[in-house]
Amino acid sequence: MRNIFPLKYKTKRKLNGFLYVLPFLIGFLLCFAIPLFNTVRYSFNTVSVNDTGGMKFAYSGFKNYIDLFQNEVTTTAQPMIRLFADQNLSILTNVPLIVIFSLFMALLANLKFKGRGIVRVIYFLPIIFGLEVVTDMLAITTGGEWVKESSGLFSESYISSLLMHYTNIPNSILLPVISYVDKIFDVLSQSGVQTLIYLAGLQSISPSLYEVAKIEGATGYETFWKVTIPSIMHITLFVTVYTVVDMFLKSPISEEAYSFAFEQSKIGTGSALSVIYILNVLLVLGIVLLVLRKVVKKYEK
Repeated sequence: MRNIFPLKYKTKRKLNGFLYVLPFLIGFLLCFAIPLFNTVRYSFNTVSVNDTGGMKFAYSGFKNYIDLFQNEVTTTAQPMIRLFADQNLSILTNVPLIVIFSLFMALLANLKFKGRGIVRVIYFLPIIFGLEVVTDMLAITTGGEWVKESSGLFSESYISSLLMHYTNIPNSILLPVISYVDKIFDVLSQSGVQTLIYLAGLQSISPSLYEVAKIEGATGYETFWKVTIPSIMHITLFVTVYTVVDMFLKSPISEEAYSFAFEQSKIGTGSALSVIYILNVLLVLGIVLLVLRKVVKKYEK
């Protein structure tokens, strides 16, 4: 059958990509565009209740933004700039940890050994049930709250004390390591979906690539860096972006914005915090994408 509208291959790819994101664009325009516009509008106004009902707006320019960082504090009495700095630092340190741990767990789950199915079920069961349900069950069965307060267990342990006082390892190396071990429970709880994505990516690599590498005499180490890693670089980019967005969704900044808007009746200030929060998310995502795209292109050459 003759094609009525002949298109170039490049144009078809662009059209397919547009059709792929079209449902998201429609959903964004129907559900998020108007609230986003209103949030920006509120952030430049002092919002109060009108005598006749409804909302009353008084244009205040950038006053809400200035007050946010000069006069306002968080619910824990910290400056806003400190909240943003802590949040960005937490993301920059935790995201690489979660991505590497997810890849490590996916590689283990992808190995062929007896009882692999049972191990996978045990690992992914908390993700299916939800971490909160599992921690509640552990707290009930152990009769303690240590499960929910696991952060800091290693740094307060006897092993940590031994390492700090009876070894010559410099604190500049030891303290970050102890800090990362303390976060292992949080990392484990946040790496389930990423592990599944990596596992699907590892199983999509053609076995013929490994056979060729084996015939050429490549070692396991060389096969990992020359076959496995280049084959999952695009997945790593996706996993990293997913992890960054997931961490921002759980950020305490969104709780502070809710507190300003609905608990302290400062809708303008809460809206200004939301706008800065969105810009901060876009900035971090832009930096992550810029850096990772260069790494992906390097592996594609």
